This record gives sequence, C-alpha cells and structure tokens, in this order.
Amino acid sequence: MDIYDITIIGAGPAGMFAAFYAGMRQAKTKIIDTLPQLGGQLATLYPEKYIYDIPGYPKIKAGELVQNLEKQITTFNQRYCLEEEVLKIERQEDGIIEITTNQRVHYSRAVILALGNGSFQPRKLALENAEMYEGYGIDYYVSDLMKYAGKKVAIAGGGDSAIDWALMLEPIAKEVTLIHRRPDFRAHEHSVELLKKSSVNVLTPYLLTEISGDRTLDAIHLQKVKEEETIDLSIDYLIVNYGFSSTLNLKEWGLNSTRQGIAVHSDMRTSMEGVYACGDIVQYEGKVKLIATGFGEAPTAVNNALHYINPKNRTQPAHSTSVFDH
Repeated sequence: MDIYDITIIGAGPAGMFAAFYAGMRQAKTKIIDTLPQLGGQLATLYPEKYIYDIPGYPKIKAGELVQNLEKQITTFNQRYCLEEEVLKIERQEDGIIEITTNQRVHYSRAVILALGNGSFQPRKLALENAEMYEGYGIDYYVSDLMKYAGKKVAIAGGGDSAIDWALMLEPIAKEVTLIHRRPDFRAHEHSVELLKKSSVNVLTPYLLTEISGDRTLDAIHLQKVKEEETIDLSIDYLIVNYGFSSTLNLKEWGLNSTRQGIAVHSDMRTSMEGVYACGDIVQYEGKVKLIATGFGEAPTAVNNALHYINPKNRTQPAHSTSVFDH
C-alpha cells in the first residue's frame, strides 16, 4: 500500500500552489482532479482571459498563470492523477485516510481539499434552438481570442467576465455588442468605467428572445425589457456568459459543510481529523473568494497538515530563501 503524506483533491490554482508548497516542505504529495489537465476553471473555461487581482502581476492571462504554477510544481516530483472523480474519503482506525475515486483507492496521511466550486457547467441560453448552435456560433467560454478576429461578436451577460471579454475582444473583433437584461452591470467599477470609454456597443436592458441561422448562427433578436422595442442584429458569434452552476455533494464525505462550502477553523482543518481545505470551497467568517486568498490559505493548510502528521514538524517553516540552494 503506497501511502502519501499529503493528497490534494482539486488542481485549480489553490491546489496547485498547495502542491508546490508541500514540495518545499519535502512532503510526498499527490494531486487528484476530475479534469484532464491542471488549472481547474482557469485552464478549462477562460485561459485567454486576463486576471487583475494576482499580486505582482498588473494583469496576467489565466492560462499563463496556470503554466507558471505548473512550472513551479515541477521543481518537485509530485504525482498527478487526472480524470479521476473522488467519490468518498474515509479515515481508517490507524489514522490513514482512504480516498476512493471512480478508478482506484488512494491512501494518505493527510488530505487537502481544494475543490473550488465543484464540478461546473455553464448556464445555458434558455432558447428552444440554442443547443443546435453550440459550436456553430454560440460559445460559452473562450479558448482562442483570435477565432473572433474581424468578426461581429455579441456577448450576453452582465458580470465581470462578460465585460472583460467585451474589452478584450474590442481591438480584435470587427464589432462587439454587449447585451444585458438589466440597466446596471454586476462588475468591478473600474471595468464598467473602461466599458463606457470603449467602442463596445452596449444594449441594456434587453433580452435575447430569438436566434437564427442556416447551420451556423447569423442573427439574434432582442427585446427591450418591459417595452415593445426590438432590435435585430446580424452577428458571427454569440458568447453567452450567464455564469456557471456547480454540483458539489459533500454529505457522503462526512464533512461539516453547506451548499456554499466546507466550514474550516483558522488552521484550515475541517470537521474530519486529518482533512484540511483551501481556496473557494472554504467557508469562514469574513471569507473573500479570490485566487489570492486561496494562495494564502494553501500554505496554512499544508503546514498544519504536516504538523498533524508529525507534531515535531513546525507549523511556521523556514523562509523560502533558506530552502533552495543558490
């Protein structure tokens, strides 16, 4: 039976940084994730999108951040187990934690849950024929900005991501139209200010009522909220950004959790002995869901997990400058 020191469930940014940090503490570490690649939502949903709240980077593309994190992890020989779904975790009588996935059973002295928002799916456009245009004019996330070069693009949504895509596509696409059902946007004030100064055509408050096209989408029909006014737009692409729904059922895992996440103490321990957590899945008073927050929680989880494994391990480690040889 191959027993690891720390097994990290979830390979998003918090999980990746936890894996690197565990390596700095010389812990035998494994990462398990359901996706076929590292990076979680950043890599899968919006690799081309800029992120503005990472310390030390005025802005960085999500995909580039994931590449940097992966390069950082390769400093150590950590094991990846991708495309594996964790079904349950159980603490055995001898203290070893048994992790059952859809493929095998893993054994670990401690576990760190970095589950993000769980298994996620985009909220789809609720129009009868929308599904037939998926991949033929309707996109729910952007993997290649240049796909839209010289094209007429409409974006439906009113959050940060919708505005970010509109601003990023403005210099690339032939024209960009942003459609939102409310007069106000649910986004950072700075982004909204940039939008107002841009050439993006903003249509609020409007609802998407019809879409059409022969094989590929080429037109959308809008109606002003609570009014009879309508607009027909000729477009090449419609990017739908209504957010994502996640499924996360932790009841069978025996953890103190709610639909919002897992309750933790200040040392990131959960209600199950030997199990810690970090990142968006974590819930405590005053919690702010940012990647930067997860980056801070990851070392806290690792250090306290190692202290749990062996009380002789200090929870306050040496400075990184003394860990690496120069």
